[in-house]
Amino acid sequence: MTHFSLPAARSIAVAPPQTPYGVWGLRGAAFTYLIAFIAVPIVVVFVQGLYSGLDEFVASLVRPDVVSAIGLSVWTAVLMTVINTVMGTLTAYVLVVYRFPGKKMFNTLIDIPFAVPTLVIGVMLVVAYGPQTVIGAFFKDTFDLRIIFDTPGIVLALLFVGYPFVIRTVQPVLIQLDANQQESAHTIGASPWTTFFRIIFPVIRPAIITGALLSFARSLGEFGSVVIISGNIPMRTQTATVYIYTQIEEGNFQAASGASVVLLLVSFMVTIGVDLFLRRQRHA
Repeated sequence: MTHFSLPAARSIAVAPPQTPYGVWGLRGAAFTYLIAFIAVPIVVVFVQGLYSGLDEFVASLVRPDVVSAIGLSVWTAVLMTVINTVMGTLTAYVLVVYRFPGKKMFNTLIDIPFAVPTLVIGVMLVVAYGPQTVIGAFFKDTFDLRIIFDTPGIVLALLFVGYPFVIRTVQPVLIQLDANQQESAHTIGASPWTTFFRIIFPVIRPAIITGALLSFARSLGEFGSVVIISGNIPMRTQTATVYIYTQIEEGNFQAASGASVVLLLVSFMVTIGVDLFLRRQRHA
C-alpha cells in the first residue's frame, strides 16, 4: 500500500482588523463636540468659582440671599416633582388605557412645553393668572394670595415646564405592558385599584422614578419663565437661576460662579442617580 504524506500546514498570520479612518473621524468629531460645548464650560465654571480660594467660595455661598435663592429653587422643584409625578402617571395611564374624543390632540398638547420658549411660557402665565385677570383678582381678594410675582407663580411655571417628562417616560412602558396579567387579575375578582398597585405599578415604577428625577433636574435650572413670573424679589421670590443672572449683570462673576457650581453639583447627582438606577433595573 502506498502512503501519502500531507504537507505541513503553514501558519497564516492574520492581520488585526484595521479601523477605518471614517470611524476615527466620527469618534473624533463626537468627542471634540462633547469637550468643547459641555466639558470646557463646566470646568471653567468650577475654576472661576474656586479662583479666589475655598474660603472665598464658601463665603459666597453662605450669604443670606444665596441661601434663600438656592433653597427656594430646591423646594419649589421638589414640590413640582411630587405633583407632576402623580399627575403625569395618571395622565399617561389615561392616554394608554382609555379612548375618548380628542385623544390625539390632547396627546400632542403634552409636548407643547418642549417646543414653546420658556419666556413665552412666562408671558402666557402672566396673561392668564396675573393680578389684572379674573382668576388673579379672585385669589387676591378671597385668599389674599398672589399667584403671579410670588411663590405660587414659580411653582405654576415649573409645573408647566416639567409636565411632559413623567408622561413621556411612563407612556411607552404602559403601551408594552402585557394585558393578559390585568385580565387575569380582573377574572379572579381584583379591583381596578388592586390591579394597578399589584400588577401595573411595579412595572412602571422605574419609569416613574426616572421621569421624576429628570423633571426635577429640568425645573431646578429653569430660568426663562421664572424670571418673568417671579418678580425677582431678593429673599422672597428670587430663585438660584435668577440670582445668577442678576450677579452676572452686576459683574460679580465670583458669586455667580459659586451658585452655578452648586446647581451643577445637584444636577450631577441627579443625573448619576438616574444612570445608576437604570443600570440596576437592567441588571435585575
